[in-house]
Amino acid sequence: MSRRKTERLLNLVVCLLATRRYLTAEQIRQAVPGYPEGDEAFKRMFERDKEELRELGIPIEMGSDGDEEPGYRIQRQAYELPEIQVARDEAAVLGLAARVWQRASLAEAASGALLKLRAAGVDTDEAASLGIEPRVGTDDPAFPALWRAVRDRRPVAFEYQGVGRSAPQRRHLEPWGVVNRHGRWYVAGHDRDRGEARVFRLSRIRGDVTTDGPAGTVTVPEGVDVREVVTSMGGTAPGRRTATVRLRHGAADGIRRWAANIRRDDDEWDLAELTFAEVDQFADYLTGFADDVVVIEPPDVRDAMIQHLKAVCQ
Repeated sequence: MSRRKTERLLNLVVCLLATRRYLTAEQIRQAVPGYPEGDEAFKRMFERDKEELRELGIPIEMGSDGDEEPGYRIQRQAYELPEIQVARDEAAVLGLAARVWQRASLAEAASGALLKLRAAGVDTDEAASLGIEPRVGTDDPAFPALWRAVRDRRPVAFEYQGVGRSAPQRRHLEPWGVVNRHGRWYVAGHDRDRGEARVFRLSRIRGDVTTDGPAGTVTVPEGVDVREVVTSMGGTAPGRRTATVRLRHGAADGIRRWAANIRRDDDEWDLAELTFAEVDQFADYLTGFADDVVVIEPPDVRDAMIQHLKAVCQ
């Protein structure tokens, strides 16, 4: 389903769910973005949308308020799910899903329809729309700008701190999509600097994401699956590796409980071996122990910890 159609159907559901009376077809056409101007074209599209929503199980009711023209609405009682009993493990999964869908929402796409309804004198129930407001949450500051860029098919530019790099590099990207993979967010697209497809992890983007061209100029190549691109180019589950670190005597107890092997190095330091999966997360954890920890190897972990320490000092 295309993005435009998805937004139109979402707006239609919001309108019909939020109204306290039946909306005529003309009121719906004026309130819901995406419908054509011509009567016949609108009628055909509206009929298809109603049928599709009904196939999805959304109960669109037809009726009238007294002598007024027949219209449409969604009874909230019929739309809402009955009471659901879930087991403890099922509740845990639902709780995890709820934490994923939290911040940058599609509510913005539907708010215009509600405003038009209120401007036309139609009473709306704002609370009714809460049941269909999906939200995607992330702590990565770059997410909202990249999501908008993908939506608008607009090129972007940003500073990217690659693993092992001493300083961020300027990157110019035609974004195809933003994907969550193993709890981390990635953007995939055409890297203009290198002339090929690339994947960037959002947590390594430094500073603001800026637009780098007009909307509508990015085209996703036919047949490209963005999730597959992310999986094949850096979004796979990280494997386990081993790091060697120096620990100051009598310090870094948390790391010592984690270490698989600890041996004395000199009068001030011990050597410890630790297994880890993801470089940035591991380096961030080690940074919390400040100068009681020194990374010996591997080099990418050492460089990542140096970058974390520099960021703390800035």
